Amino acid sequence: MPGKYRIGDVVQMKKPHPCGSDRWEVTRVGMDFRIKCLGCGRSVMLPRTKFEKRVKKVILDDSDSK
Repeated sequence: MPGKYRIGDVVQMKKPHPCGSDRWEVTRVGMDFRIKCLGCGRSVMLPRTKFEKRVKKVILDDSDSK
């Protein structure tokens, strides 16, 4: 489904980051996703398939703030 995730969305991942946070902000969308940990600020690149398997839910949709 194209357009399911957008830049600025906050997602909850199934497993927490080593810093303890499970919330991430999407900063790049495409074949690869770049997500930024909201706990420590670390940025990670993931292929689309891995990202979609690891996402639990979208917490804050970018369109909600408009």
